[in-house]
Amino acid sequence: MDAYKAALAKRIVGQQEMVEGLLMALIAGGHILLEGVPGLAKTLAVKSLAAITGLSFKRIQFTPDLLPADLTGTLVWEQASGTFSVRRGPVFAHVILADEINRAPAKVQSALLEAMEERQVTIGETTYPLPDPFFVLATQNPIEHEGTYTLPEAELDRFLLKLLIRYPSMEEEIRILHMTASQKTWGLQTGEQWPPLHPVLDAAVLTRLRAAVDSVFIDEQIAAYIVSVVAASRPVAVKPPAPRSSLGKLSGEGVEKARKEGLYRYIAFGASPRASIALYRCSRIRALFEGRAFVSPEDVKAAALPVLRHRIVLSYEAEAEGLDPDGVISRLLTFVPVP
Repeated sequence: MDAYKAALAKRIVGQQEMVEGLLMALIAGGHILLEGVPGLAKTLAVKSLAAITGLSFKRIQFTPDLLPADLTGTLVWEQASGTFSVRRGPVFAHVILADEINRAPAKVQSALLEAMEERQVTIGETTYPLPDPFFVLATQNPIEHEGTYTLPEAELDRFLLKLLIRYPSMEEEIRILHMTASQKTWGLQTGEQWPPLHPVLDAAVLTRLRAAVDSVFIDEQIAAYIVSVVAASRPVAVKPPAPRSSLGKLSGEGVEKARKEGLYRYIAFGASPRASIALYRCSRIRALFEGRAFVSPEDVKAAALPVLRHRIVLSYEAEAEGLDPDGVISRLLTFVPVP
């Protein structure tokens, strides 16, 4: 963990949530959606991540005229042999940077869905497995709407985490100035001008980290708490478990408090069971980051925002009142009793 942070610190200043989220996704084997205004080092962070893992890296610039074949590959007619050959697209790499993913049309998004969920690509009549490991790190600009497409909820649910890249503090921005001033050339910064990075998270290290995560203990009460938090995000009525069980008590109280406070008028659709799985995995990884062999409720709360913020669909009333997913999730966490 320390070697990983030290390596990224050569190029990235601050952004603690993003740095830890990237490592969390690597260990969990999930995809990440990075959201932030231009100039906050989203692309640089993904390139640096690929460099310190030693994995193959491809960048795909998403545009409205992009075709699925530009992503996955296509069949090419070979005149000499009189047969078709497969030309694989840029998605056949370990780390994929999907830059400005919300600029691509629905056909491209559907092609990416198969790659993200099934870890395979179909070209013609043949299905090809993608490299292992396979990570999609997508970026999007929240302030630009012209020429963009809203990502389908089915695709958003495939991302393990959604990380919000925020403006740096004034002290951090001064460090950024000094870092860029040390470059030898003026003008646009290129990858070669930044300090070189060496792999510190190769396949063997990732295997050891995943084995360590598997050894982190999670009590049944914490598992019930995770499911209760996710279940409380759903405004639809569900059959509650037995009231005498720990799950029934936690879930029932959380839903009842959320109803009394009128929280469900702000939520159109809640999170799916895939969110429970992601929260379970990320809570164990967060406990490992904190140097503990067991998961605490604080680990669940810390992982809840990046896991749930892109899986909860807010209502028009929430948008009219200026509420964001983080605010709704934070209020939700106060309603579910902590075991």
